[in-house]
Amino acid sequence: MTDLSTLQTKFEQAKAQTAEFTERPDNATLLKLYGLYKQGSLGDNDQPRPGFSDIVARAKWDAWNGLKGLPREQAMDQYIALVDSLS
Repeated sequence: MTDLSTLQTKFEQAKAQTAEFTERPDNATLLKLYGLYKQGSLGDNDQPRPGFSDIVARAKWDAWNGLKGLPREQAMDQYIALVDSLS
């Protein structure tokens, strides 16, 4: 495996690990996980910001968009580290 494929494998394992959390993380942590996952899997956010009435979608968009410019590999590393710290 190359380093990128190893990182991708660990990233997917970390995502699966989130389903096994015994306690639900607080909302701020969930948003951080969401943003890092989206940045790591898709890269920079190019979606339009949701409307004011959709508060949850807007918070998720903001969490992801706040990571704009962060390389995907770094986002994956940070996601893996955060999941590990919560497990």
